[in-house]
Amino acid sequence: MTTVAVNDTAATATAATATAATATAAGEARRLRLGFNSRIAFPSGHAAEGLRDGIELFRVAEQLGYDTGWVYQRHFDNYLASPLVFHAAVAQHTERIGLGTAIIGARYEDPVLLAEAAGTADLLSGGRLQLGLGTGQGGYDHIFGQEPNDGRDQSQARLATFLRGIRGEKLGEVTDPAGLVAAGTGLFARPTSPTLPDRVWYGGGSVASAERVGRQGLRLLLSTILHGQIDDYGAELARAVEAYRAAYTGTSPSRVAIARSVLPATSPELARVYAAYDEERRTHGPAASRPEGALTPVAAPPARFTMSPVHHGAPSAVVDQLLADPSLAVSDELIAFLPPAFGLRDNLRLLEDIAETVAPHLGWAPATPS
Repeated sequence: MTTVAVNDTAATATAATATAATATAAGEARRLRLGFNSRIAFPSGHAAEGLRDGIELFRVAEQLGYDTGWVYQRHFDNYLASPLVFHAAVAQHTERIGLGTAIIGARYEDPVLLAEAAGTADLLSGGRLQLGLGTGQGGYDHIFGQEPNDGRDQSQARLATFLRGIRGEKLGEVTDPAGLVAAGTGLFARPTSPTLPDRVWYGGGSVASAERVGRQGLRLLLSTILHGQIDDYGAELARAVEAYRAAYTGTSPSRVAIARSVLPATSPELARVYAAYDEERRTHGPAASRPEGALTPVAAPPARFTMSPVHHGAPSAVVDQLLADPSLAVSDELIAFLPPAFGLRDNLRLLEDIAETVAPHLGWAPATPS
């Protein structure tokens, strides 16, 4: 829960950096990818403005050279609830930037409808969708017509059907003789995007879940929350990445993205704002930085999860903190988590400062038009 100190993780960071250096020496030049994650939040009564601001956020991020922009799904709240609809709109205002979902909760998604929507959004964006799934937030089983469950098994079952759908595999046959087509006709999700199956990610919150994602051959998303009480957040993430890579069964190269709060202060005022956000997050956890009118999360037992540190302070200090994080050295992408209550102007300033004062020192260079 504290900002990472360089000395605390130096030994592990050295080993992780050595691993990355070995890969580079072997001819695998490493370019860190840079993304951002926005909740697309809005005060009550201002959803339309918030959605339009979200599109502008992606448009400017693309100009700054960001590789990806990710959005979160939150039902029944003052945040984006329909990421694929949103990305279909963003695609019409951008040309290159990857369009990520981190995450869509599979537990409440019909897998066939999700496959249809994902294929549509990917085709409309020219194959730019980075589709991140996970179990997702619970508590709404009865509203979605389900019996109470923890969501994990159901999410995995729905994930399997979804993957079959986007891969163009047969989902079933017509069994109603009174239907519009003949009984026995094979049923396939439409439309499909040929390369989308290689761009499916799944969220992991522990070493065990990361290993499972590897066995499934999917890309791995590691968020700003880990299950259980973790003493060294970066070292635990590095272990999760190692377990994932060892278990990976996919045919395309494995990919790992880690999300972090990255807040370089380029002015005294920003230093005060970012320090206040850090304090709020330490005190209130997931309830920190909410837009006006948003639901208040129930406080969880302290040992249930661990929040990632907030990397804030002078840009050079933020760079040192991130370089000392062993998980960054073994990951492919850094996703900067934007505080949900920040407005468009604040977020644009933050994206620019990260791109100019932090990311270039981590191995990132701005993406160029394809």
